[in-house]
Amino acid sequence: MQRRQIIHVDMDAFYASVEQRDNPELKGKPVIVAGSPDGRGVVSAASYEARTFGVHSAMPAARAHRLCPGGIFLPVRMSRYVEVSRHIREIFHRYTPEVEPLSLDEAFMDVTGCLRLFGSAEAIGRSIKADIGNECQLVASVGIAENKFLAKLASDLDKPDGFVIITAENAQSVLDPLDIRRIWGIGKVTARSLQNAGISTVAQLRNTPRRVLTGLLGNQTDPILNLARGIDDRPVEPDTQAKSISAEQTFATDISDKDALLSVLLMQVEEVAQRLRADRLQGRTVTLKIRYGDFKTLTRSASLDQPTHTTHTLWQLAKQLFLKWHTTSPGALRLLGFGVSGLSAEGSGQTMLFAEPEDQKQKKLDSAFDDIRKKYGDDILKRGG
Repeated sequence: MQRRQIIHVDMDAFYASVEQRDNPELKGKPVIVAGSPDGRGVVSAASYEARTFGVHSAMPAARAHRLCPGGIFLPVRMSRYVEVSRHIREIFHRYTPEVEPLSLDEAFMDVTGCLRLFGSAEAIGRSIKADIGNECQLVASVGIAENKFLAKLASDLDKPDGFVIITAENAQSVLDPLDIRRIWGIGKVTARSLQNAGISTVAQLRNTPRRVLTGLLGNQTDPILNLARGIDDRPVEPDTQAKSISAEQTFATDISDKDALLSVLLMQVEEVAQRLRADRLQGRTVTLKIRYGDFKTLTRSASLDQPTHTTHTLWQLAKQLFLKWHTTSPGALRLLGFGVSGLSAEGSGQTMLFAEPEDQKQKKLDSAFDDIRKKYGDDILKRGG
């Protein structure tokens, strides 16, 4: 039986790299894509030159400015990033229909069924990386393995401009020296408990008696042990018939600041809404994904009477869900995500006999916003809260 061949592509410093590509004078300079450092904006992306100063995504822009006073701060141009992402996704689909986007800048591909057509997974991965470089003038890191966990891990092992292959034969030797926090499901709190028990590496985790691990990990023992052994049976879920469109961000350090989290959420709503409009889709159900530092994960959802792709409507519902969560069970978050499901083609299905004037107004505003922001950046126009 043919072993699965999974490729994970992760664009390096995507937003910042697009800005450097569009303006060659920025190449080699510390570019920070963020809201204004004079307000409560947060960093959306930082070039590798800026990262050497300690700047990272979701950091308050004011702090980024203190760390990197010579940084070049640029507004978010979400429409532009969506446009470039669509080109990159077209490249993926040349090689396989089995493409699962995780965000604008990364995706899984199952190329198992395409090997006879295009050659080995390594050959396909190198072709994709070259196509992105030649056509988009951007750099991608590529990971190849027999499952999603190892492929994503591989793409992160040699950034930027990485190309790493993990095989069944070398998987354990790659995993064993790694810090336990590389294992999905091990957050700061769990890592501290394991470290207090003398478990700091994947090898130590794997060789710890099960009874000890059960006392530390509870019902997560088996899933975490499977990953430590390189086992992950999840299939790639193609986007050909998308059930939802979402955006999420894992933070370098847990964030509890309400305004900073709302800034991140607004950026995610903008991204998802623009992707919906670009794909001529609309959706009814809004979902927030909330993950605490200990990896406890919550989802909060609500549905609209009518499907939409207007940013204002989606933002009002997302903000309502967020504030309700923040009132009842706030905490420092490792990850925040926003998604829209219940998708349908734009204009399809039952529509109201007389469209709401406010809805029509918002659609016209969105169209105008998309055009202006594509040219001048997202910060040129601001939505009211």
